[in-house]
Amino acid sequence: MDKENNCIENGYIEIENGKIKHIGKMSSFHSFGYEDDDINAKGQTAYPGFIDAHTHLGMFGDSVGIEDDDGNEDSDPITPHLRAIDAINPMEKYFDEAVSAGITTVITGPGSTNPIAGQLAAIKTFGKRIDKMTVKAPVGIKFALGENPKATFSDKEQSPVTRMATAALIRETLKKAEKYYKDKINYENDRENYDCPEYDMKYEALIPLFKKEIPAHFHVHRADDIFTAVRICKEFDIDYVLVHATDAYLICDELSEENMLGILSGPILTDRSKPELKNLTPKSTGILANNHIKTAVVTDHPETPVQYLVLCAAVAIKEGMDRTDALRAITSIPAEICGISDKVGSLEVGKDADILLYSGDPLDIMNSPDSVIINGKIIK
Repeated sequence: MDKENNCIENGYIEIENGKIKHIGKMSSFHSFGYEDDDINAKGQTAYPGFIDAHTHLGMFGDSVGIEDDDGNEDSDPITPHLRAIDAINPMEKYFDEAVSAGITTVITGPGSTNPIAGQLAAIKTFGKRIDKMTVKAPVGIKFALGENPKATFSDKEQSPVTRMATAALIRETLKKAEKYYKDKINYENDRENYDCPEYDMKYEALIPLFKKEIPAHFHVHRADDIFTAVRICKEFDIDYVLVHATDAYLICDELSEENMLGILSGPILTDRSKPELKNLTPKSTGILANNHIKTAVVTDHPETPVQYLVLCAAVAIKEGMDRTDALRAITSIPAEICGISDKVGSLEVGKDADILLYSGDPLDIMNSPDSVIINGKIIK
């Protein structure tokens, strides 16, 4: 299945150096016989590896307390310079569970206590060393609005304690970073008349936003917070992704007017644990997709464990989402939204050989992949 959902009956996939080299019908395949590492997938169906576009995989310890929780640096509300790859623990058992469920790529990063929390990373779910597992880092900068920053810093008697202050801190930081970036450009273009600004690690981390190399990923739930995120991003002309966006299905008409990259919708398999989740419904993802808003299904692991990504997609279908849209919502759509579609998300020549082989329907919760291939290597 490619990104347009085109299927090849009785086809083959040739892999070389971890990439897809050729793909086509068996009638056009020329071989002198099977090699030792060939897979005879007769009777099976091949799918691209599944992608969970919003998790905290490897950032929060499994069955451990503060000793292994590295997702929220709540000593400072503004920390764009923090890098997820410096905290991810690939040895955590959830990685194995993700692979077994066919999830080959995730976006992971810091939590939502900070208005600006740090740099997200796109990583493969198999490996021992994060440097070799990374697809793209940073893939975005994590921002957060709403209740989480308020609750975190009100306990510390530190700003922000209101939505106004959260937005103001974000604006102030972006404004200073924007000036820092412009000062650097002026210095590079005219060193005689401009001074080089003193190095600032926080502002350096935000420069890729202004260059449109990566987007802002805004944690939002309520409709008013969604519009605040849109407002800020339009003010600074930066690309953005809405994460969770619980109320988004209530404002589809308004969001359809905006030029966002997409919505990472979920988790839907969770309780309404706080006031801003009062409108949570498993119907939301389908409503967004049916209104032509680019939407991916996510787990927000560990809120919903990562291995239940496919279950989330199946529930979305049960609640009204088109089956093809649901399958794309865990493959090609998250890859497009997160800027990694040149490497993953569909079965196409030149992309990473992340392939799932199924004997049955992958969206049937009773089925698991028969084989999981990541970077051309059979993992399961």
